[in-house]
Amino acid sequence: MPRVIWKGAISFGLVHVPVALYPASQEIGIDFDWLDKRTMDPVGYKRINKRTGKEIDRDDIVKGIKQPDGDYVVLSDEEIKEAYPVSTQTIEMETFVAAGEIPFTYLEKPYYLAPLAKGEKVYALLRDAMKEARVIGIGRVVMHTKERLAALIPDGDALLLNTIRWAEELRPRDEIPFPSEGKAAPKPKESELKMAVQLIRDMTGQWKPADYTDKFTTAIHALAAQRVKAGKTEKVTPLEDAGKVATAGNVVDLTELLKKSLATRQSGGNASARATTGRPAGKRGAAKKGAPVRAVKGEGSAKAKAKAKAKRAA
Repeated sequence: MPRVIWKGAISFGLVHVPVALYPASQEIGIDFDWLDKRTMDPVGYKRINKRTGKEIDRDDIVKGIKQPDGDYVVLSDEEIKEAYPVSTQTIEMETFVAAGEIPFTYLEKPYYLAPLAKGEKVYALLRDAMKEARVIGIGRVVMHTKERLAALIPDGDALLLNTIRWAEELRPRDEIPFPSEGKAAPKPKESELKMAVQLIRDMTGQWKPADYTDKFTTAIHALAAQRVKAGKTEKVTPLEDAGKVATAGNVVDLTELLKKSLATRQSGGNASARATTGRPAGKRGAAKKGAPVRAVKGEGSAKAKAKAKAKRAA
């Protein structure tokens, strides 16, 4: 069973659904480790000053944001931490929309939501009500210190949470030379269009995810299994060898909460006290405003970038 990532509640109107968040996907790719072919020792990554080529200490590394003119805004760990959104442990529904309104390009990563103790009834209520209305919920959630937009989706007996990309994360479509639509579109021959439609219909079937597998990963695992069976393995000595959630303990009148939520919405008021999803704007601005701007000639040397570049070079 996967570990719980997050515990909190779904909030819609005045109703809270206590839930636990579980990962719904897993990585199945091959993770190659670097080894010294002479000694079979693990190979690590060093923090290198790109100008001098010398290794530097972790304490001498700062985080900078490169500006268009080549200068860097340098931020301290304290300033970055201050800008993090407040973890509210609540998925607050802001609106409900038809599922078909969200393009595939916005969908990011799926999660399972399971009810916590004594939350089964209200969990089922929200799930079944969304199915009846044929909608999905849109809300915000803070995970791993980042605020994410997410879709709450009823799926069979479960509620799924699928993170959604912010609109600014998608590249403008006009940057790509797509062929025109409508009257300006290139016109295929009638016979070509007819044959293309027929071919698509002949290839159309039911969606069966088990029919599609990662052939590369399967082939690499098979190759590794053959080497193990033949005794062709290398011995590598590991270096180490040398939110609290309130439970639904009180009896809640669910019908009364729903009535109050509807009454508040009809009167034009806010149905719930919005959870704080970030620091006040003034405070954030103050943290960034005071950050020094330094003209740094070299590029940043973040560990993740160095690691990615090193792997590509290998």
